[in-house]
Amino acid sequence: MSDTPQSEPRRSDDRSGADDATAAAAAGSTDAAAAAVSSKTGGIAGPPGGPGEVDGDEPAVARTVGESDEQLQDAWTDYEFDGDAKVSVSDLDTYYGEERALESVSLDIPAESVTALIGPSGCGKSTFLRCLNRMNDRIRGARVEGRVALDDRDVYGDGVSLVELRRQVGMVFQEPNPFPKSIRDNISYGPRKHGDLETGLLARLLGRDDRDAERDLVERALRRAALWDEVSDRLGDNALGLSGGQQQRLCIARCLAVDPDVILMDEPASALDPVATAKIEDLIEELAEEYTVVVVTHNMQQAARISDQTAVFLTGGRLAEYDATDAIFQNPQSQRVEDYVAGKFG
Repeated sequence: MSDTPQSEPRRSDDRSGADDATAAAAAGSTDAAAAAVSSKTGGIAGPPGGPGEVDGDEPAVARTVGESDEQLQDAWTDYEFDGDAKVSVSDLDTYYGEERALESVSLDIPAESVTALIGPSGCGKSTFLRCLNRMNDRIRGARVEGRVALDDRDVYGDGVSLVELRRQVGMVFQEPNPFPKSIRDNISYGPRKHGDLETGLLARLLGRDDRDAERDLVERALRRAALWDEVSDRLGDNALGLSGGQQQRLCIARCLAVDPDVILMDEPASALDPVATAKIEDLIEELAEEYTVVVVTHNMQQAARISDQTAVFLTGGRLAEYDATDAIFQNPQSQRVEDYVAGKFG
């Protein structure tokens, strides 16, 4: 892939429209978020809040006296971590028509970790997530400026295959969206579409060729999504008959079946009950041992529980603060971020 100049807008040629869910969910109590951070880090957390979100106008924002947007943007987003960045974003601007949804966003996402994206309604976090695998290409009039690199290769560069990109960078949406097919066919659909069952990906995944390649692939994906024990005796059943939590884990298994490098999750547990949510959270933490996971959530305590680092987006599509998760919740550097995680607006 060749790099595209940062000043050159990228426009969508796909006029089909977006198909991902955009609803939001309420988060829990401030005490629960504080306890989540304290338990994870061994420290004493402040009282993060749990603002929910529905699409709408931006809320009023608190500001430290003398603190400009530019100072806020520049001072508290240079998060340093050990190891290499899996995804690097530089000077990212995103527009829907003439409306700017993201402004000058730059951050590096470390490999094999969980990065949470939080912020109030309309702040741009879901737009940012969709930029990472070019899902915004599906939106009429959307354009992107800046650079998004996967392993230092510009995903908006000339000659990039969207099919291959979206295999490398998979996505799980807020509402479970299994195909109206059998559980087995939901898992094998992606590899069959790409010809992977015949062209060698399976051998790489399993370390061998096997006459029962499809069966082994299905079992492997379902085990990694912590679903195999619940469905192994009914793989031929329609996936729409599963519970909501099982459907969401099936969608994660479907994503894993094509061997991605990065998994994007847009509020993956917001439509689920607490028991199903706990299973999804446990799964996310397990996946981070092998994958780079980026999660949008409105649940403050969920972000505190599952993520290694957190990016806070506030008004105007700008990145307000990016740091280790315990630092964001226990010692935020901006008054606006402190007010947001404390539930004073959102």
